[in-house]
Amino acid sequence: MTGSLTILGLESSCDDTAAAIVRQHGAARPRILSSVVYGQTDLHAPFGGVVPEIAARAHAEKIDLCVEEALARAGMSLVEMDAIAVTAGPGLIGGVLSGVMCAKGLATALDLPLVGVNHLAGHALTPRLTDQVAFPYLMLLVSGGHCQFLIAHGPETFTRLGGTIDDAPGEAFDKTARLLGLPQPGGPSVQAEAANGDCTRFRFPRPLLDRPGCDMSFSGLKTALLRARDAILADKGGLTVQDRADLCASFQAAVVDVLAEKTRRALAMYLEHAPDQPVLAVAGGVAANSAIRARLETVCAESGTRFTAPPLHLCTDNAAMIAYAGLERVRGGARDDMTLSARPRWPLDKTAPALLGSGRKGAKA
Repeated sequence: MTGSLTILGLESSCDDTAAAIVRQHGAARPRILSSVVYGQTDLHAPFGGVVPEIAARAHAEKIDLCVEEALARAGMSLVEMDAIAVTAGPGLIGGVLSGVMCAKGLATALDLPLVGVNHLAGHALTPRLTDQVAFPYLMLLVSGGHCQFLIAHGPETFTRLGGTIDDAPGEAFDKTARLLGLPQPGGPSVQAEAANGDCTRFRFPRPLLDRPGCDMSFSGLKTALLRARDAILADKGGLTVQDRADLCASFQAAVVDVLAEKTRRALAMYLEHAPDQPVLAVAGGVAANSAIRARLETVCAESGTRFTAPPLHLCTDNAAMIAYAGLERVRGGARDDMTLSARPRWPLDKTAPALLGSGRKGAKA
């Protein structure tokens, strides 16, 4: 299909319920006509992290309201949509199921095409939505649950160069925040504290930098911070404001150093493909961290590679990226039917060995 397409996208993979409408005329720049996100931070705050059962219930209660608001903001009706796109995984299964069932109902009632979208592909294709980046480009997907280097060859074709073998950076930020008594989500809280801290006070490890390749590990870094915190508590009986700021700054500096070095290695592998216009794109919630962005921009400048990152509101989970990824699938002739299932696991590169193991439900990542 080469004409105009208007796609309603739904996203409910974790703790943000979202709906958005994206339109594209031929090869023109796609437009986000509306994007609505209902967060659940207040619901999960008392528990120090996302509770899957609470998230699933909130999605079921809010997703139809999200759709109504997205339509109202765009000044459109459901009959003006050309297709329904929905996150079908990976994610918390209860939330993903809420979105898939809503999308199936809409597609059936309106007799519209239904397309299931890999949540990771939504993030990975965001640079094409915002900047029309040409394939192939190098993608660093760095979020609360995922961290991977991918070469994006096409809307559904990705080569994974490496990724985290345990905690994702966002998980490590969240756990660090909990260890230091900071509010969730942890990324913004740790970054704010780090701004007033001394990043050289604690020499935390830079995991896997002594090994070749682009795989990463952040679990040991979190453990090192726990031990440093406990040493301070044993010595002083508590943390001062400066202690906490220094711990955050030192932790963030370690994450930045790891991502920078691994990005250099991934860039070298990507540049072997001799792309006409080399690009490193960064997306995912952790891409909103200003220290990480600044260092990656420097790494790109060293190799003559263009750096791009979506606006901050498109780095975190949203439905505009799902609508656009669905649009790319529809243009390629893809369709799903009522057998579309919610998937807790769904790797982008199906040929690569699992980073985090696998089971009856398939590879985790």
